[in-house]
Formats: sequence, structure tokens, C-alpha cells
Amino acid sequence: MVRQVKDKSEFDQLKSADKVLVVDFTATWCGPCQRIGPKFMEFSSLPEYASLEFIKVDVDEASDISEACGVSAMPTFQVFKGGAKVDELVGASDEKLKALLDKFA
Repeated sequence: MVRQVKDKSEFDQLKSADKVLVVDFTATWCGPCQRIGPKFMEFSSLPEYASLEFIKVDVDEASDISEACGVSAMPTFQVFKGGAKVDELVGASDEKLKALLDKFA
């Protein structure tokens, strides 16, 4: 399951939680984002990634979150652990996204 987050305080709470947080920074006007979005949803429901928390942030609806995270291109996937960013992937590659998730599952 992927939760849509629009509120920075909710985002800050989630990224500081015990679970590893995987964030998909996306935009409705971004073609590559729309292409990889369903794959991100699919990965979120797989048992091997059950230990990860998946969220989606629309950069236009929550620009404060994307600015605070230094996102300048979409799609950007960031991984947070214990409140700190530990990894990042820019681009819409299914294989690279799976490799990123595999590192933290």
C-alpha cells in the first residue's frame, strides 16, 4: 500500500519512525512518473517489501516537503531510516527501483 502524504509534519513523523521509509516524489504532469507509479504500487504490495513503508509525495501539492528534501527532478525516490536520508534514485527505471528496495528489505 502506498500512502499519499501532503502534510510536512506527517512526513517528518513518518521519516523518523522505526520503519524504513521509501518516498516517491512525483507530479501529475510528469510522464515518466506516471509510467513508474503503478510499478511502485506493485512493489509496495509484495511480501518481500513488507518491512518498508511506501509513500508518495506530489511535488506540486506538497512543495514544502520536496524542497526540504532537495528534490529537483522527477521521479525521485528517496529512502529514509531513523529520520535520515540514506539513499536516492532519480529516474524511472523499474530495475534500479527494485535494486534500491532490495538493499533495504
